[in-house]
Amino acid sequence: MPKKIFRTRAAAVAAGMALAAALASPAGSGFPDPKPDLVRVECRIVPLRLSRGEEGKVVLKIYVQDGITVNAQPPFTVEFRPSEELVFPKNFFTAADLGVEVVEEAGRERLNLKKPVEIPFTVGLKAKRDIHVLEGRIKYFVTSPKEGWCLKSSTKFSATFSTRLTVIQKGG
Repeated sequence: MPKKIFRTRAAAVAAGMALAAALASPAGSGFPDPKPDLVRVECRIVPLRLSRGEEGKVVLKIYVQDGITVNAQPPFTVEFRPSEELVFPKNFFTAADLGVEVVEEAGRERLNLKKPVEIPFTVGLKAKRDIHVLEGRIKYFVTSPKEGWCLKSSTKFSATFSTRLTVIQKGG
């Protein structure tokens, strides 16, 4: 009679689930282990205190880990969670919309994200006086030219801002 490796059926099931999880993980699949710090985003709103009808901008500083590049294609995009307080000219923005420089390196195009990305908005005329949080995410493809892999990913960001009841009249 063969010797039992596991003392209980529950132990055998747990071991099988652990093995399945290990095989399903990026490390066990032959793909790179995605690290959350490949791309990091700092976001701020300028100005920090806004009046209804006032124009401002979202400033994104994007940090890319050394040895990693952000591909120019497929498109890099910036999206914002819908907000009643801030009105953007579009639902999402591509690198081309934002004037992000595309550079060629070793025959491949990549984005130069050393300069902050600025996205204009207008404060809605019905914005409530309060402290708010703007949430968004960037979607991108990163490559490790040295290791020879590419990964589709996204990074979330947020920033707080406040709105006043005063209304900025546009001159005309």
